[in-house]
Amino acid sequence: MIAFVFLFDICQFLMQRMAAETLTLRAEDIHTVRSLPLFADISESQFGALMGAAFLQRFPAQTQLIHEGDQADFLHVIVEGMVEMFSTSNGEETTIGFLEPVSTFILAAVLVEKVYLQSARTLEPSRILMIPAQAIRDVFARDPAFAGPVVRELAERYREVVRQLKSQKMQSGLERLAAWLFARGERRGDVIETRIPFEKAKLASFLGMTRESLSRSFASLADHGVTVRGRVIFCNRPDALARLARTEHSTHDH
Repeated sequence: MIAFVFLFDICQFLMQRMAAETLTLRAEDIHTVRSLPLFADISESQFGALMGAAFLQRFPAQTQLIHEGDQADFLHVIVEGMVEMFSTSNGEETTIGFLEPVSTFILAAVLVEKVYLQSARTLEPSRILMIPAQAIRDVFARDPAFAGPVVRELAERYREVVRQLKSQKMQSGLERLAAWLFARGERRGDVIETRIPFEKAKLASFLGMTRESLSRSFASLADHGVTVRGRVIFCNRPDALARLARTEHSTHDH
């Protein structure tokens, strides 16, 4: 039975990848990638070497891009779309994070030639630039100007992990939800509007909550000026939401 499930997963993965469409790398795409802090300081020749080895693909929604435990063969750059990072254990899945343009994954595994510690899939149709891992390592070895941005990128990712760990340890589920809404929300006059671009079940998983506790937390937020309309959340008391979010813990750069 386990072997059957494994073979089914492999077949599904291959069919998803076959649905991917290879695209021409346009000048504006190259400019978008070049604008990333990770690539901003490397020489034109070394950046050209990376782009020469890379290829751009369009993936449908719900395409698994990498598997936890597989060797890191590419550095992925999200040019368009949204990607969910997740992990699976004993049949249970948990969401680790969400990535939007323009961002990369997973640099650490690429540099040290290790396996991926998490999986990734598209949440919507996405354009992903795939740079071979060996090309990244070669440029890292040849171009000293690449070292600084790489260190900064890894440091930022480490600090983000610490921020998430602090949130899980120091905040309640209600406070984590408030912090997420406050951080993603857009000010429209005296109202903060937050759009959830994926299923609420994924948000619950990311926040370390059940779907039921997420629903209860949304109901509790009504006392703080929050109104829920499907996946669009409005708050007419931003200061109250910020106090509940305890933004001194959740958003400041410690």
